[in-house]
Amino acid sequence: MRIAIIGSGPSGFYAAEALLKRPGVVVDVFDRLPTPYGLVRGGVAPDHQKIKSVIRAYEKVAAHEGFRFFGNVMLGRDVHVQDLRGLYDQIVYAVGNESDRRLGVPGEELTGSHSATAFVGWYNGHPDHCDDDFDLGCERAAVVGVGNVAMDVTRILAQDPKKLAETDIADYALEALMKSRVREIWLLGRRGPAQAAFSPAEIHEIGELESADLVVRPDEVVPVPGNKNVEYLAARAALGEGTKPKKVRLRFCVSPVEILGEGGRVTGLKIERNRLEPDGRGDLRAVGTGEFETLPVGLVFRAVGYRGVKIPGVPFDEKTGKIPNDGGRVLDERGARVPNEYVVGWAKRGPSGLIGTNRQDSVATVHAMEEDAKGGTPGQPDIEALLKARGVSYVTFDAWKLLDQHEVDLGAAAKKLREKLVRIEEMLEVVRKSTVDS
Repeated sequence: MRIAIIGSGPSGFYAAEALLKRPGVVVDVFDRLPTPYGLVRGGVAPDHQKIKSVIRAYEKVAAHEGFRFFGNVMLGRDVHVQDLRGLYDQIVYAVGNESDRRLGVPGEELTGSHSATAFVGWYNGHPDHCDDDFDLGCERAAVVGVGNVAMDVTRILAQDPKKLAETDIADYALEALMKSRVREIWLLGRRGPAQAAFSPAEIHEIGELESADLVVRPDEVVPVPGNKNVEYLAARAALGEGTKPKKVRLRFCVSPVEILGEGGRVTGLKIERNRLEPDGRGDLRAVGTGEFETLPVGLVFRAVGYRGVKIPGVPFDEKTGKIPNDGGRVLDERGARVPNEYVVGWAKRGPSGLIGTNRQDSVATVHAMEEDAKGGTPGQPDIEALLKARGVSYVTFDAWKLLDQHEVDLGAAAKKLREKLVRIEEMLEVVRKSTVDS
């Protein structure tokens, strides 16, 4: 059986790993970028190198004789769903959530109002965001949201940039952070500390920064017996302002209602105090109280969730931002099964869980694929011939390893873990030269 996996992030690699345990299966993994690993490369913060070590497990999957990688191949541009249906017995969409959710408040279009997604891509050297512009010349910023991405953005802004100098952070981002004037960051959650999405480890990282104090208002930390986050935040609240040069001001039960500006630029963020009420489903929802205040910020980062992007020829639910599915089996707009097409990861369930969560999710979809499998189709043409006929400069896994080594060598020269190439043409040129030289 030949199976195509679209996307080479964690969910794609975990699907490949599960599929390649079956006899007689070959897997081709495609990515629109020349580089594999998805959010592990482009989303995990540069000061979280232990998390990135999961790449070693993916390299073992790629070493399987039934595995091939086709980087720099975009579905809907270089190949189309109809092509894949004629070349493969089953297709797996592991495309993640490449866009972000908006706040839906006035002023969101002002200069200085950004998605956290873009900022994360920018400091990680993602080709989509390497030319984005973040003016860090203001003294105060607000991060809306208290999930993993919000914590990363806050930590990078509050961190002493010298601590990032030896990581794989993009060189232009390190330079900008070295010059940053941001000294105060408001981190805003619409519900209380007991409902916050951050883990104890994530909030402790903020609290342990040598460059910044974590400042919490005692009146916003309502005791919840046995809740580790609440206990920690209550202890932090008792410490007051602290003495470090930067401040992270963590606020709860507040929602943005308007981004304020002058001359087209952000000058403030108007927020409303919330109260918590039962939502009728066993949880609490935030309800505005009509009490407002204004934070004097020059930057606003929205970190309120990711959403998927529609791919030509692939069903998509605009409301949920996911590929509609039943247990990983893709459904069309009428709710009917799309034969032999499947989805894994965030494109399947939405942006939830950690990197490891994707393994269980992908294995569940692979079980559905096994139940549906009718055996391989002999005599199928190979994708390589199609890509060559169309003049697509695809990157194999061996070619990626040459690019990988090139980045590591550049990093060593700069006394960093890695110096990422951030432009696709530059990556492809290195691959071409390295392939000729080898």
